[in-house]
Amino acid sequence: MKRVVVTGLGAVTPVGNDVASTWDALCAGRHGIGPITQFDTTEYKATLAAEVKGFDPLKYMDRGEARRHDRYVNFALAAAVQAMEDSGLEGKIDPEQFGVYFSSGIGGFNTMRTEEEKLLSKGPNRVSPYCITMMMPNAAAGEVSIRLKAKGPSFGIVSACASSNHAIGEAYRAIAHGYCTAIMAGGAEATITPVCVAGFTNCMALSRSTDPDRASIPFDKERNGFVLGEGAAALLLEEYEHAKARGAKIYAELCGYGATSDAYHITAPDPEGKGGARAMREAYEQAGLDTDRIYINAHGTSTPMNDKIETMAIKLALGEEKARRVLVSSTKSMTGHMLGAAGATEAVASVLALYHGVVPPTAGLQVSDPECDLDYVPNEKREAELDLVLSSSLGFGGHNACIAFKKVKED
Repeated sequence: MKRVVVTGLGAVTPVGNDVASTWDALCAGRHGIGPITQFDTTEYKATLAAEVKGFDPLKYMDRGEARRHDRYVNFALAAAVQAMEDSGLEGKIDPEQFGVYFSSGIGGFNTMRTEEEKLLSKGPNRVSPYCITMMMPNAAAGEVSIRLKAKGPSFGIVSACASSNHAIGEAYRAIAHGYCTAIMAGGAEATITPVCVAGFTNCMALSRSTDPDRASIPFDKERNGFVLGEGAAALLLEEYEHAKARGAKIYAELCGYGATSDAYHITAPDPEGKGGARAMREAYEQAGLDTDRIYINAHGTSTPMNDKIETMAIKLALGEEKARRVLVSSTKSMTGHMLGAAGATEAVASVLALYHGVVPPTAGLQVSDPECDLDYVPNEKREAELDLVLSSSLGFGGHNACIAFKKVKED
């Protein structure tokens, strides 16, 4: 198998419109949660979200193109362009060896809403001719492929909150087995819409807190649901020898990937955490490092069930003794839950934690829960010499994915 490395990063998140500002906010424990501004929440029980702020798509495309895309696609293009520029790969890759694996859990939800409103109020002739291409969950992958002139495999994996972690993992396998030389992998989401917030609220998933500082509080005993987020993140994955030959900056080596299914329930995780544990154990074992210097960027949604069961899964995967020695945090405490973009955003945070030797905190963690008893790096970042980082995502449908990164060592 060929080695796979990360040579470019991009991000548009609720705490920053690029990688540098996002990383600064995560290290500072600064969240991006506030009252929803995209629609009137007067009749809603959940009124907070982690919105992207001050994003200007015209930095990445002209006005006409921006209007032909759903919000989530504009986020995806921005993150992918950032990662491409960061990598320095442009003009140095055979387009037929360059793929795009870019996911969304839901796709063009904003477009679905606005075009249905037009249909009902003004009739079918007023529906946009771009409606279908704006709604498609694969639109992000297609538009990124077009922008980057990537002519290798291009698609988006849809597995709810695990979507972009699966995209990264499957891209890793494609490069490792020689099907591509490089792949732009990531995810995007923009679902802070009336029906999505109502739906998640009514299935008892969203926090109903009105205090932004106490809304997304993973592993805290007072947690009561997740906060919906939006944005995109991208990682340029590249075959190691190709990256080395062109003198690329290398952030980390992607060295493991586990993917499993709970086969238990459409929304609830396996109560014993076995599916998530198996995905984590597979990624850890593929990495081939016997070390306690591990950071786990947890799925950590701030729901009562997830955080308890994920704690169990970490113990099952690593053994309880080792689990108590590793560092665990949830950056969803600051970004909210970005659904199909969550895994990619957390992968960017994981890579930077390894690269800089700094673990971002679990912000807002104040009240200890005896069922969540690991070291969750509460409230303040921690400097740590790391050998391995795991990033875990668990999605509705029972989908589990975990990826592993380690520092690059020269041959």
